[in-house]
Amino acid sequence: MSEAPETSPATSRRTLLCGAAAVLAAGGAVAVSGCSSSANSSDQSGAAKGPVDLGPASAIPEGGGKVFREQKIVVTQPTAGQYKAFSAKCTHAGCIVDQVKNEQIQCPCHGSRFGIADGAVQDGPAPKPLPAYPVTVEGGNLKVTPS
Repeated sequence: MSEAPETSPATSRRTLLCGAAAVLAAGGAVAVSGCSSSANSSDQSGAAKGPVDLGPASAIPEGGGKVFREQKIVVTQPTAGQYKAFSAKCTHAGCIVDQVKNEQIQCPCHGSRFGIADGAVQDGPAPKPLPAYPVTVEGGNLKVTPS
């Protein structure tokens, strides 16, 4: 009586590469999904919902402004006592603006510049103004409501 030769499963190169690709794809999906999760209540743009207390209005220089990177909000004071708030997300490629200088909100990625009074594009490539948010001063603190 003849016995069948003992065989062991052989892994082909194709099977190995497909398996590795599946593992990498799953890991990438987990990594990407982890980027969008947030511990605080926020919308898909990352801006917090409801009024956000940004601290003392006195921290915003007249003729300038301040970027609140974590909240993705920029607040300016074009003239004494007049506060403006905008999304800090550039309308060109979605980068977060990094500073307010020379009466302009400045994006570091591609050089877009926005006016501190109205968020209007002063220098491209941004295609449209920064979205404006309602801002109030309550008890000396800035309260901004992202939309």
